[in-house]
Amino acid sequence: MEKQSKIYVAGHRGMVGSAIVRRLRSLGYDNIITRTHAELDLVDQNAVNAFFEAEKPEYVFLAAAKVGGIEANSSALADFMYSNMMLEMNVIHAAWRNGCKKLEFLGSSCIYPRLAPQPMPESCLLTSSLEQTNEAYALAKISGLKYCEYLNRQYGTDYISVMPTNLYGPNDNYHPTHSHVLPALIRRFHEAKELGLTEVTCWGDGSPLREFLYVDDLADLCVFLMNNYSGNETVNAGTGKEITIRELAETVAKIVGFTGVINWDSTKPNGTPRKLLDVSKAKALGWTYRTELADGIRLAYEDFLSNPMRAER
Repeated sequence: MEKQSKIYVAGHRGMVGSAIVRRLRSLGYDNIITRTHAELDLVDQNAVNAFFEAEKPEYVFLAAAKVGGIEANSSALADFMYSNMMLEMNVIHAAWRNGCKKLEFLGSSCIYPRLAPQPMPESCLLTSSLEQTNEAYALAKISGLKYCEYLNRQYGTDYISVMPTNLYGPNDNYHPTHSHVLPALIRRFHEAKELGLTEVTCWGDGSPLREFLYVDDLADLCVFLMNNYSGNETVNAGTGKEITIRELAETVAKIVGFTGVINWDSTKPNGTPRKLLDVSKAKALGWTYRTELADGIRLAYEDFLSNPMRAER
């Protein structure tokens, strides 16, 4: 990308999209196009086509998505599949029709099988069944990355895909039922501290292993790959390190300042038992993460304290 290249960041108000915009601007890219959901509904094919025909962006970061945690994913399967499938296909197809030089599709590590080899290499995609609690979201993301691959094969486009591990950081979603595990824990322990509670109950038994990547590190990788990688196979984005949900909860509680007891409700789902990405491909390309988990959680908690979404009940 040239510094004056016309760059469209889809989903610029979300955690990932806003981090990509921050990273681009810090590197001197100043011709960045954005649209709010009110200005452009990416599920509306006609609106997306009209936008691309008018703006003709040269580069696209597709970071827009309908996202949520276990409860949101499992209770709104149809909504998650439809919204994500439609917005992905609309943006990717319109980019191709309007001569976009390069597109980067942002997915999720949930695309990999529930019982994939650990750490999960990019090559394990579609080798066995998915985790049922987020299958609809995963299938939509798989379709998006495969459409990019098929356009490359059939039409010679240069569309790439990035699959991040669990993300957290500035501009995260702290909604009480629609957030992912780390922001949900930040909110839960903060509210418990504020209310003077002596106990907090978390879902599952705390045994699942998870990997977490600070979102600004992902944004750094996204821009790096746009400038340095072309290929049909996706690229994993992670740290290569994992932690149990129990250890994560204890770490968050300590940083937030909650000193009570943490209980575990084993009648609630754990989700996938282990999700660690093989990040050797990104490392071989010359990239590695920078932010350690405890440091990132402190930054995320600072963001939470100033985030208006934490007032939502």
